[in-house]
Amino acid sequence: MKKIYEGKTKDVYSLENGNVLLKFKDDCTGKDGVFDPGENAVGLKIDGIGRENLKTSVYYFDLLKKAGIKTHYVDANIEEATMEVLPGKVFGHGLEVICRLVATGSFVRRYGEYIEDGTPLPGGYVECTFKNDEKGDPLVTGEGLAALGVMSPQMFESMKEQTLKITKIVADDLKTIGLDLWDIKFEFGYNNDEVILIDEIASGNMRVYKGDKIVEPVELTKLILNR
Repeated sequence: MKKIYEGKTKDVYSLENGNVLLKFKDDCTGKDGVFDPGENAVGLKIDGIGRENLKTSVYYFDLLKKAGIKTHYVDANIEEATMEVLPGKVFGHGLEVICRLVATGSFVRRYGEYIEDGTPLPGGYVECTFKNDEKGDPLVTGEGLAALGVMSPQMFESMKEQTLKITKIVADDLKTIGLDLWDIKFEFGYNNDEVILIDEIASGNMRVYKGDKIVEPVELTKLILNR
């Protein structure tokens, strides 16, 4: 295998069959040792979280397949914390898509004069940020993505529609075990102009509450898989 990219929470390798292998790590985004999926830098290491994130991703990729939503997922090896996926091009130098069901985190830090932490956002609010640590993962609009030549308006609408559908599937599933999804982060790529979900659907990429307390990633995986 040849390493083609080293990310915050995963390393990426090319395979001889033309597919790509993702190697999950135990690093999490956060700040000052506190987990926060909204942060743009690794803030802590949680032993075993790479494997737990992989388990959650496999669970949700299978759920999406049953719902008729195409993703890049092919297969996984839980013991080795690896996932084989279809090749796909990222948008620009990397784009993250966040769907917010409740106002919190960086959303409130930006817009706190207009909205209080914990305020529901009916239907979900979708926003995009470029993956750029030096610039603090700047926000970008659909119009901005088109103007910069990153994606067409049609591709943006497809990505937004899929984001809302996938978020609802995850939120509805979590609701069955008494959990509330507040926000979740995705990545999308494309093959021949077809926009598909890539990367992962991991415990470390979503903010989930049980009552008024946030559920930590490892515990969240246990609740999702051991029902």
